[in-house]
Amino acid sequence: MVEAARRRGKGRPDDGRSGDRLFDKELDHLPPEARWREWMHRVEATIFAASEPVGRETLARIVGKSCSIDLLIDDIREELRGRPYDLVAVAGGWKHLTRPAYADAIRSAVGGNERAVDLTQSEVLVLMCVAYFQPITRAELSSFFGKEISRDLIGHLRGAGLIASGPRSPTPGAPYTYVTTKEFLLEFGLDTLRDLPDFEALEDAGLLSKEKLLAGEIMPDFAGVREGVGGELDE
Repeated sequence: MVEAARRRGKGRPDDGRSGDRLFDKELDHLPPEARWREWMHRVEATIFAASEPVGRETLARIVGKSCSIDLLIDDIREELRGRPYDLVAVAGGWKHLTRPAYADAIRSAVGGNERAVDLTQSEVLVLMCVAYFQPITRAELSSFFGKEISRDLIGHLRGAGLIASGPRSPTPGAPYTYVTTKEFLLEFGLDTLRDLPDFEALEDAGLLSKEKLLAGEIMPDFAGVREGVGGELDE
């Protein structure tokens, strides 16, 4: 029976319901322009339907081997020019995002973004240090600012999903290090950590001073951070 079903399946036109084995990615029966348009539609539909950024490997499953994902994205973005939303590279994939110019209209209509993370200035500064100097331990963070970084502060950043435990440090006691997460990239609209502003450029622009950072003099209110007890925060 199985063999008979297999024989009946041979030569059947692909209707897209039989899984990847019969899914027609190449679309060789279409002329080049129509093929490219269908690939564009598939990619845009997949990204539109996804709740998380869609990566290159996922998109490669629905287009032909000779298709350039980057060129497809460029053409889709060109068609979206002038629309209130765009296709943006974020967190290692692509996602539909509304343009910043319409943020006030969206807030007026549906309220604020519930996903937005409420961080204090001190937490933002610690998060920035983790982003630039990861993997980094809590003790190393404390040495940056000359003050103990509390377990509560680290716990809040972890609870928000912005940082996670990295590899253990080779220093005595093998404390955990901390690294940023995919949620961090999503929250700040970054594709990869390479999109962080260049540290030296920030120094040159007078927006950041490594010496003051090391001395804990960046933010006057940082002295108000609650002191944590000794030891590292385990998972």
